Amino acid sequence: MSFKKKFAPRRKYCRFCENPEILLDYKHPEVLNDFVTDRGKIIASRITGTCAKHQRALTREVKRARQMALMFYTATHSTDVLKKSRV
Repeated sequence: MSFKKKFAPRRKYCRFCENPEILLDYKHPEVLNDFVTDRGKIIASRITGTCAKHQRALTREVKRARQMALMFYTATHSTDVLKKSRV
């Protein structure tokens, strides 16, 4: 009989609470891209570990960045996907 240890996931933490120097602003899409899938969906806080306060702010800033055309709404707006679909 062999008993396997159960997988212990790493503790999730809010990276904005831990490091206040990270700016959560629509003008920094490189920070926001970490929280958006390649399909353009905002990743849930239970997966990323962000707290509720920062998740709301993150959602607001991603939507602003999309409105200002700094981020894509969906993958079909990306230039690589358009190139693949034409071939």
